[in-house]
Amino acid sequence: MRRIVASVFLSVCFWSAASAQNYYSAGEFGLSAGASQYFGDLNDEYGFKYIRPALGGFVRYHLNPYISLRGSLLFTHLGYSDNLSSNPYNRKRNLSFQTNIYEGSIQAEFNFFRYHTGELDSRFTPYLTGGIGAFYYNPYAFYNNKKYYLRPLGTEGQQAGINGRSYSNFSVCFPIGVGIKYWLRPGMNLGIEISDRLTLTDYIDDVSTSYVGSDKFPTDPKNPNPGYVLQDRSIEIDANNPLGRAGKQRGNSSTKDQYMMLLIHLSIQLKTYKCPAYMNAVLEYQ
Repeated sequence: MRRIVASVFLSVCFWSAASAQNYYSAGEFGLSAGASQYFGDLNDEYGFKYIRPALGGFVRYHLNPYISLRGSLLFTHLGYSDNLSSNPYNRKRNLSFQTNIYEGSIQAEFNFFRYHTGELDSRFTPYLTGGIGAFYYNPYAFYNNKKYYLRPLGTEGQQAGINGRSYSNFSVCFPIGVGIKYWLRPGMNLGIEISDRLTLTDYIDDVSTSYVGSDKFPTDPKNPNPGYVLQDRSIEIDANNPLGRAGKQRGNSSTKDQYMMLLIHLSIQLKTYKCPAYMNAVLEYQ
């Protein structure tokens, strides 16, 4: 008889747990897709002329209905070219770059409203997000249809001991942004977010300080040194009056490079069901 009574109570408990008000979120996992744009020495006008796809995945843990933590892995492609600029100096400078970005980050989300998947009164909320991350980059450019990685060339004299040592392929970023999230059905969430990545490097584009002079890049006219060619490409615009004189400004080292991402998040929420208080008593009764 005890087992029959206990079974009835347990059935009621689990039926009750199936309703939206009787579970809490232990966390969720999802996918992100969107686009990115670089800002820096080659895009100092903050234009959006080189937007590229961004993809990734994430896990999110809800501390409460107002605060969540999110860990993300993202991939995107950045690039820009001086020929996209309206600045005459930039166009004559004639530099360009591309790079893949592999990023990992941890962010906090601060909801404006109570947000709890399954609760009809907590269906959506705007939110702020901020955090810290790290990313890998390796800028390259093309010359005569051939791809050259720029860091090993030391285009600002790094290999000659000028303008410091060669920069690292890794740097830190600080994602800061806003978004809105909405649950489509209990356990399924949709979000859209725009966030800027402030970084600690000025070399995503391989441009930061000044020209060091073509004499720092010995070359053979029959077999040109890639460093000689790619450190000053203004010669391709005006061979009689190139920009690359030693000490002349090549970039702006007073600001760091950035990149922005617009992402759509789709996630599946993991749920842990909670039963009424009499659950333990029923188990003991059994």
